[in-house]
Amino acid sequence: MISEEQFQKELDLIISNAVREDVGDGDHSSLACIPSSATGKAKLLVKDEGIIAGVEFAKLVFRYIDPKLQMEVLMEDGSPVKYGDVVFYVEGSSQNILKAERLVLNAMQRMSAIATKTQDFVSLLDGTDTKILDTRKTTPGIRALEKWAVKIGGGENHRFALYDMVMLKDNHIDFAGGITKAIQKTQEYLKDKGKDLKIIVEARDLDEVDEILQSDGVHRILLDNFDYEQTREAVKRINGKCQTESSGGINEETIRTYAECGVDYISSGALTHSVYNMDLSLKAV
Repeated sequence: MISEEQFQKELDLIISNAVREDVGDGDHSSLACIPSSATGKAKLLVKDEGIIAGVEFAKLVFRYIDPKLQMEVLMEDGSPVKYGDVVFYVEGSSQNILKAERLVLNAMQRMSAIATKTQDFVSLLDGTDTKILDTRKTTPGIRALEKWAVKIGGGENHRFALYDMVMLKDNHIDFAGGITKAIQKTQEYLKDKGKDLKIIVEARDLDEVDEILQSDGVHRILLDNFDYEQTREAVKRINGKCQTESSGGINEETIRTYAECGVDYISSGALTHSVYNMDLSLKAV
């Protein structure tokens, strides 16, 4: 994953771009009927159940809109919530609370859905040594929020983007002329560019696992679309020489069995691309 500094830059970009998109030259609905001097208080109301996520992000949004807005947090990120719970209160300029409302809700609804789904997957792995990973199958422009939500839900982050890890998948391998050539070319490239990036290589069958193991310097082997028997055999052959990761359509019904095959990680795009937003609202009090 990227550094904390780079992650914060991503969050700053998300907020500034979202405000540009949503507010433009002004929230004319609020400007038209609410005096600039008016103050008020609102609560973040839960109308669903699951794991709340995005409280810390809401703090960043309110601070960006108006540093004078004050939050009283009742439930932190990662807390289980149910219908009727109040997560926080925000108090200050009524115009500025309304200006921030939609960005806060959009982000928290999606982040909470992702955290909830991730926590469900994590609970299915309880008692195993396998960890759940996200992927790059994220909503364009808000990847940092979605990966943050995975962490809140108890999952682990895979690479953030194309630049912070090397992942040699089937097309890279085929275009490069085979697994060994792809690995060798990658290692030469990294040395030439002075980059220290971990290398993950995808295997499509057990023969490819064997070929990958002939090369040094591979951080992890990705077992793509292997069945249970193939996965157990691959883990046996790898025997701790590098990390192992299973992927490819793994869902709630199959994740436990894959974990019991002994893989270190299971990656799932469903954590971020197949969720329904949690029902939340910001209500004046």
